[in-house]
Amino acid sequence: MNILIANDDGIYSPGLSALAQAARSFGEVKVVAPDVEQSSMGHAITATRPLYYKASFQKFEGVEAYRVNGTPADCVALGSHIWPKTEVVLSGINMGPNLGNAMWHSGTLAAAKQAVLLGKKGIALSMVLGKEEPNFEVIQPYLKQVLDFLLKKEGLYLFNVNFPIRPVGIKFTRQSVRFYDGKIVPGMDPMGRKHYWYTVHALEPAEENTDRWAVENNYVSVTPLRLNLTNEEELSKLTQEASLQQLDKGNPDKKA
Repeated sequence: MNILIANDDGIYSPGLSALAQAARSFGEVKVVAPDVEQSSMGHAITATRPLYYKASFQKFEGVEAYRVNGTPADCVALGSHIWPKTEVVLSGINMGPNLGNAMWHSGTLAAAKQAVLLGKKGIALSMVLGKEEPNFEVIQPYLKQVLDFLLKKEGLYLFNVNFPIRPVGIKFTRQSVRFYDGKIVPGMDPMGRKHYWYTVHALEPAEENTDRWAVENNYVSVTPLRLNLTNEEELSKLTQEASLQQLDKGNPDKKA
């Protein structure tokens, strides 16, 4: 299997190296990652300047690694162009979770989504951070188990995987859709200038069997996703309402 690995934390992230080493057991691996951190970049693509890729000075044992002056989605697009035989894209391991509504702005998930847009399988992987440095050895058995299970699946797919600090098992979950509250935190830099941090926090407890609930209860969360954002229920209602109001009868100003 031909595996392309990207991330949003940048080429020097220890999570990227940990994922590359784990993926070597499943096929030929190449790494293409941003040259600087691109966290919360979402699905941005670079359309106003050229992209370049260079061999990375970061050492990935037995794996070719390249850094790109672009976003996570750029890395997947460029990597898939250079290595068209790429079958699956792994994105991560992100330093911090990507759960619930955080999926909307996650650069980690965007790399996996970009893979699916290009007709390749995509898996995003993230890990909760504690007060100490992340210990990837603790999650290695679960990481290999998840990869072994998902990489064997047929067809085009998109998965979002999140690891707690110390997993006790694996749960297949849906996305938590509880509301988050965006918050601006003002501060002062060493030069006495005002600056601001943007952050969010959940307003309500997580629903049972969602991604947030699983990770909060020390389970690895595996969430199947799709790119179709259509609200089918609302579409059905709109169609019925339009039919009743005869909005589908052509030009309303045209006389019979």
